[in-house]
Amino acid sequence: MQLLTGPTSPFCRKVDVLLRESGLRDHVDDVMGSGTPTDPNPATTGANPIGKIPALIRDDGPTLYDSRVICRYIDHLAGGGFYPETRLWEVLTLEATADGMMEAALMMTYEWRLRPEEIRFDAWVEAQWTKIDRALDVLESRWMSHLAGRADMGQIAVACALGYLDFRHDARGWRDGRPALAEWFKRFAERDSMQSTVPA
Repeated sequence: MQLLTGPTSPFCRKVDVLLRESGLRDHVDDVMGSGTPTDPNPATTGANPIGKIPALIRDDGPTLYDSRVICRYIDHLAGGGFYPETRLWEVLTLEATADGMMEAALMMTYEWRLRPEEIRFDAWVEAQWTKIDRALDVLESRWMSHLAGRADMGQIAVACALGYLDFRHDARGWRDGRPALAEWFKRFAERDSMQSTVPA
């Protein structure tokens, strides 16, 4: 299989971390698929009409896209375990929360990197950060018990979201006032799968 991916995308990192955690990394070849909303990569738009990465090109079926779909498929190939039935709805909710944080953080990045300075919308950027800020508070106050235990897809997604905040929005200081989440991330980030996928 081939994975259309990019070195700085948190959604691609989420898939890469799962491939490593599941033992399937060697079964997938990476293909550069990076682009922007204003200049999409033709290889990516050929595989995913939405033009987003990651996209997983399979030998025995149509291309899969959206990181959540790809991660469920990888979990299926690996025999399950990263979406445990005993806490499936919690895992899916954590993954959705993390994906929402990543999407908002990516929109902030695009605003500053792609939009001409004279028409940048500061209030819109702050509105995106407000989404992230709320999600961080909820993770700290309600979800720490669910982030404990054996690694699952909710944990992987949250870790990749926090890693992207460090990468693109470190000055925002997401750790301030969230000691439990900060400590959890410090430990989770030591995993080989996370260390091998740090964006640069």
